[in-house]
Amino acid sequence: MIEALKSDELVEKVGGRFKLCALIQRRLEQLVEGARPLVERDGRSDLEVVIEEILQDKITLSFEEDAPKQAEEALL
Repeated sequence: MIEALKSDELVEKVGGRFKLCALIQRRLEQLVEGARPLVERDGRSDLEVVIEEILQDKITLSFEEDAPKQAEEALL
């Protein structure tokens, strides 16, 4: 499954390497905090679960969620 990180398919699916990195980081953080995986774990690591979630279009990167909070923090 980690081989998927070496292919451009995953990068293109998300829209770039930096977006892929951000999506993986955010989702890994959610899983560590106790979020349920959206795919069967089947003994896979959190990273492998996140990659499978991306490949199955279960998760996407959205910056709109953070925009209001960041704008509010900038005003403080």
